[in-house]
Amino acid sequence: MTGKLRTWAKAARRDVHAIYLAARDPRTPWRARVLALCVAGYALSPIDLIPDFIPVLGYFDDVILVPLGILAVVRMIPPEVMAEHRATAAFAGERPVSATAAVVIACIWLASIALAIWLGYRYLAG
Repeated sequence: MTGKLRTWAKAARRDVHAIYLAARDPRTPWRARVLALCVAGYALSPIDLIPDFIPVLGYFDDVILVPLGILAVVRMIPPEVMAEHRATAAFAGERPVSATAAVVIACIWLASIALAIWLGYRYLAG
């Protein structure tokens, strides 16, 4: 069961990337583009409709809504376009992850948090 779940999660991640790529493709109908951008944006966003800390319901959107959105978009995109972007997304998923980029992004986040705290302290203290 764990193997099937892991395979499904990889396919879902690949499809989210593929529909994002398809949304930028001029061969994709405009309705599919709009829905694809919404689904990909929601799937990749750290903000959820239902926060994950709520028991049982917290993962409802991740387990039900995102896959249904992916399914709807995939049905709207021409099969040859979707196949091309799935292959591109699968290739991108096989590339190694850059540890340097992760460190740079973490430093940017930490600097942003530090700046927000400093500005908040200055505003509230002064």
